[in-house]
Amino acid sequence: MPELSPRRRVLVLAICCMSLLIVSLDTTALNVSLPAMQRDLGASTSGLQWTIDAYTLVLASLLMLAGSTADRIGRKRVFMTGLILFTIGSALCSAAPTLDSLIVFRMVQAVGGSMLNPVAMSIITNTFTDPRERARAIGVWGGVVGISMAAGPLVGGLLVDAVDWRAIFWVNLPVGLTALLLTLRFVPESRAPKARRLDPVGQLLVIALFGALTYAIIEAPNAGFASVLPFAGVAAAALLGLLWYEPRRAEPLIDLRFFRSAPFSGATVIAIGAFAGLGGFLFLSTLYLQNVRGLDALHAGLWMLPMATPMFLCAPLSGRLVGSRGPRLPLLVAGVAMTTSCALFALFEAETSNVTLLLGYVLFGIGFGFVNAPITNTAVSGMPRAQAGVAAAVASTSRQLGQTLGVAVIGAVLAAGIGSSSYKESFVAAAGPGWWVLTGCGLLVLVVGAVTSGPWARRTAERTAQTLESAEIRDASRVVA
Repeated sequence: MPELSPRRRVLVLAICCMSLLIVSLDTTALNVSLPAMQRDLGASTSGLQWTIDAYTLVLASLLMLAGSTADRIGRKRVFMTGLILFTIGSALCSAAPTLDSLIVFRMVQAVGGSMLNPVAMSIITNTFTDPRERARAIGVWGGVVGISMAAGPLVGGLLVDAVDWRAIFWVNLPVGLTALLLTLRFVPESRAPKARRLDPVGQLLVIALFGALTYAIIEAPNAGFASVLPFAGVAAAALLGLLWYEPRRAEPLIDLRFFRSAPFSGATVIAIGAFAGLGGFLFLSTLYLQNVRGLDALHAGLWMLPMATPMFLCAPLSGRLVGSRGPRLPLLVAGVAMTTSCALFALFEAETSNVTLLLGYVLFGIGFGFVNAPITNTAVSGMPRAQAGVAAAVASTSRQLGQTLGVAVIGAVLAAGIGSSSYKESFVAAAGPGWWVLTGCGLLVLVVGAVTSGPWARRTAERTAQTLESAEIRDASRVVA
């Protein structure tokens, strides 16, 4: 990729952030519409889970394929294809007549979405070559998540109350088309110097692992443990297959050598924990505010502002801290704030009091606002630029897998705990174990962040980068010979 002027780099960053905005806005706005969707389509709790998880599951399964494909055939080309598919999928979702068709169209959306965020991050990584500039750019990128969190519940609430839950998908159409035209005009094409070959076996194993695991978790409360046990076995076999098969490939879908870097491994685990916390937190909060407190979608969205606003404000600050002082402080702040927030709900039933509910939302927003920039920066900064797409895709996969598992686990806990008594009476009690799970997610962020951001961890990252670069040089020499 040629060196761009400062103005052009900012424009490229803005275009990439537009893709993140529609993907993130779609998710947050859709959460607010779940009760309306439940009433309109007659969906059960597991049906609502699949509405969210069908999207994040396909996204998680295809992100690494999209990242490596973009490195191979061109990042701009794959990015534009993703924008087209995501926009078409959004139009189809808005017209879905049944829950089953909505789930299918959400999967179409996800195929396009898998080509957006990791590829956009790869474009940003190759556009902003200076580490400090890259950290600030990633901070802006994280701030867009905060914007979507702030705007999503309000936009979703307004659209659901004024029009219908289907109108939420309409927002993606003009933004997606605008981003497509701007990408065509202003984003330069780039690709890795050496093309990576496809890994169809690895891709099938990833799909089997994620799909079987999610199905087993979501359907266990309804179908019973014995019925989902074969799917759990498929997930375990797929995981073992990946660990055995991928190291034996010259160009694997998942380069397990990345995980020799303690910061990279830590960022992967933190991403899973943090986004599992986010997915579960939003799922519980949305159902509680509307189905238990009886709020309409707009007022439920307003109640989420105390969580969304700190996310928006803290994400750029986190990016600046990562650029100037490294990832350790932002990760510690994130872990403490998220753990404290969820512990309030687990220990004191914070949702039953306006004051504690507000405090819990603010703390969670602060924690999640600080966590995204160090995850992203750590995942891509220690890797060779030629493999930026793959590294960014692993980080994005971890996020989506975490959100998928968060919704699956918390939904399963709710489905198992809510009995035949009044829904409102049993919800708080049924949600108690779920809040403890989310508290554990916060502790995971805190502990892993503290352990994998020290000097010894940075040394493992340096050794890993040297190993990967040496391997690239050897491979290039063989090609020339």
